[in-house]
Amino acid sequence: MTNATNNTPPSAIILAAGKGTRMKSDLPKVCHPIGGRAMVCAVVDACLEAGCERVVVVVGYKQELVREALISYGDRVAYAVQGEQLGTGHAVMCASDAFEGEPNADVFVLCGDGPLIRTDTLATMLERHRGQGAVATLATSVIDDPSGYGRVVRDARGRFERIVEQKNASDEQLAIREVNPSYYVFDRDSLFRSLETLERDPVSGEYYITDVPEMLRASGGRVEVIEAVPSQDVLSINTPEQLAEVDRVFRARAAGAAGISDGSAS
Repeated sequence: MTNATNNTPPSAIILAAGKGTRMKSDLPKVCHPIGGRAMVCAVVDACLEAGCERVVVVVGYKQELVREALISYGDRVAYAVQGEQLGTGHAVMCASDAFEGEPNADVFVLCGDGPLIRTDTLATMLERHRGQGAVATLATSVIDDPSGYGRVVRDARGRFERIVEQKNASDEQLAIREVNPSYYVFDRDSLFRSLETLERDPVSGEYYITDVPEMLRASGGRVEVIEAVPSQDVLSINTPEQLAEVDRVFRARAAGAAGISDGSAS
């Protein structure tokens, strides 16, 4: 199994179909404001700045509000609909028709509720992915409190084995501090072929994208893991309080970047 190593611009699939039940609001989670705009806008911006020519946003719950939040992007953003919430793997499956008939290329798969994403991180991932001829590359983060995150399991040589969700992790695996913040880049054809045989989680009944890298590795593909996501960037947004904290970080970062660009002290 080989990847689509070439100079074809990458694409992106952004998962934005969820409700966000803990946000105490009927607004889709990705529409909550960060820095004065719907948080999903920051993810779209990062993808476009990283050279993505095609960005497909997977919508579902109150999709009209997500589309409205992204209307200023015009035809730079396309949409796929996840009519039923059957997990992240299913959400990516729903985007497959958007690439029908297109030549194979690399595709980022990202979550729309991660507005602290950096263009530099995506560029680093893509460089490693193409440089190593990988079919999948994950960017991970090492954090002090990994509670709630999938753990990245490596073998004795430091190579990727699998992602283990917290609910399925052993005590030894729970001690792992390298987590999966859901930053992926895949060879697109390999991704969609794997999704055709992806099985439902026996507990939740959902399809998880986290199973795909292990499937690709087991079938002979090269899977790269790069610790490239700053710990601050993986701050969760599941409550109004967490939303306020991420907004504070986002605005401080934007103010610092503005200070550098105009020559003033940051």
